[in-house]
Amino acid sequence: MKYNLWLTKAPFQLQEASEKTELKKTLRAIDLAALGIGSVVGTGIFVATGQGAHLAGPGVLLSFIIAAITSGFCALTYSELACMFPVAGSTYSYAYVAFGELIAWIIGWDLMLEYMVSASAVASGWSATFVGLLETAGIHLPKALVTAPLAGGIVDLPAIIIVLIITWILYIGIRESSTTNNIIVVIKIAVILLFVFLGFSRVNLDNFRPFAPFGWKGIMSGAAIIFFAYIGFDAVSTAAEETKNPKRDVPLGLMLCLAVVIILYVSVAFVLTGMVPYKEIDLENALPAALARYGIRWGGALVATGAIVGMISTLIITIYGQVRIFMVMARDGLLPASFSRIHPVHKTPHICTWITGIITAFIAGVLPLSMIIDLVNIGTLFAFIIVSLGVIILRKTRPDLERRFRVPGVPFTPLITIAFCFYLIASLHLTTWLRFAIWLLAGLSIYFLYGLKHSQLQREYQLKPHRSP
Repeated sequence: MKYNLWLTKAPFQLQEASEKTELKKTLRAIDLAALGIGSVVGTGIFVATGQGAHLAGPGVLLSFIIAAITSGFCALTYSELACMFPVAGSTYSYAYVAFGELIAWIIGWDLMLEYMVSASAVASGWSATFVGLLETAGIHLPKALVTAPLAGGIVDLPAIIIVLIITWILYIGIRESSTTNNIIVVIKIAVILLFVFLGFSRVNLDNFRPFAPFGWKGIMSGAAIIFFAYIGFDAVSTAAEETKNPKRDVPLGLMLCLAVVIILYVSVAFVLTGMVPYKEIDLENALPAALARYGIRWGGALVATGAIVGMISTLIITIYGQVRIFMVMARDGLLPASFSRIHPVHKTPHICTWITGIITAFIAGVLPLSMIIDLVNIGTLFAFIIVSLGVIILRKTRPDLERRFRVPGVPFTPLITIAFCFYLIASLHLTTWLRFAIWLLAGLSIYFLYGLKHSQLQREYQLKPHRSP
C-alpha cells in the first residue's frame, strides 16, 4: 500500500472542523489572557528564577528580558496562524497545513513533551511547596510518600492527588475550568505583587555587583533555563476552537498575557537578586526564603500559599492544552478514535481528559522536577521554530487566505524568532539533546506502526492516489 508522508491538509478542512465542533464557544479575550497567565505564572517564577540567578547572577534580569523577547516574537507568529485556523491543536494543526502529516506528527509528539511532562513538573513543584508549607506549620508527612522514587522515596503522593483533582475539574467543562482559573490568577498576581512590595525596600544595590559574574554565556544559560518560566502562553492558541471571536480575541489574549507576565517576572527578578546575593538564593523556595531572611515570615507564608494556589491554575491550563492536542490528533486518526469522543453532558473530550490526567499523575509521582525542565524547554523551542517557519511558508503558498492579524516584517520577524530559539537551544546541555532525540525516535516508531495506517488523510489518499487532498 502506497503512503504519502507529506500530505497536507487544506485550510478549509481546519475551518470545517472548527465549524462542526461540539465544544462550547464561551471564551473571550480576557479569559484567554487569564488562561495564558494561569499557565505561565506558576512553577517558573517560584523555581526558575532562583535557578537562573545561580547561572547568570544578577544578570538574570537580562536572561528574563531575552526570554521575554523570544516569547514575544513567538506570540506574534502564533497570533497569525491562530486567527487563520481557529481550531484546537495549536502548532500540530498549523504544521499539518504548512508542512504535511509527518512533520505534524513530530510536532504533536513534541507538544506531548511540552505539555504533559511540563504538567508533571508543575505537580512535582506544587508538592514540594505544599509539603514545605506544612512543615513550617509543624506537620510532617512521611518522606517516602512525598518523594519520587528516583529522589529516594516511594511515590510523590501529593503530586498525584493534585493532578487527579485538576483532571476532574477539566472533565466537568471548560467554562467552569476557566472561571476557576480566573479566580486563581487574581490571587496569584496579588501574592506576587505582595512579594515585590515587601521586598523592594530591602533591595541592596551592592548585590548587583558584579552584574554578570559568568559573562554573556552565563546570561544565555540563564535565559535557556528561564524560558521554562514563559512556557504556557501558547496554550492560548489551543483554546481557539472554544473562543467566541478567535480572530479578535486570540491575538489580544496573547498580547495581554505576555505584557502582564513580563512585568511580573522582571520585577520579581530585580527584587529577589537585590534582596539576596545570587549564591545564597534558595533554589527550592526562592521567594518565601528571601522574605524569611529579613524576618518577614508571615509574608513568606503568604507567598508560599500563593505559589501553591498559583501552580493549580498552571496545571489546569497545561493539562487542558495537552487534552485538546490529543483530541485533534485522534480526530485525524493518528491516535485511537476514543481520544476524540465528546461527553454528551459536559461537552468535553472526557476519555482523553482522564487518560492524560492519569499519565501525567504517574509521571509526577515517579520523576523529580530536576530531570525534566531542560527537556521541556527544548521541546517548546522546537515547536516555536516550526510555527515561525509555518508563517513564512504559508505567506508564499497560500497568500489568498484571510489574515485578520498579520505578523509585521515577514520574513524577517519569523527569522529573528527562529534565530533566538536556536540560540537558546544551543545553550542547553548535550544530554538534553540526546534525550530529545530518543523521544522523537520513539514518536516516529508509533507513527509508522499506528498513525500512518489509521490516518484519515492517508485513507483519502488511497481512494484518490493521484490527487493530494
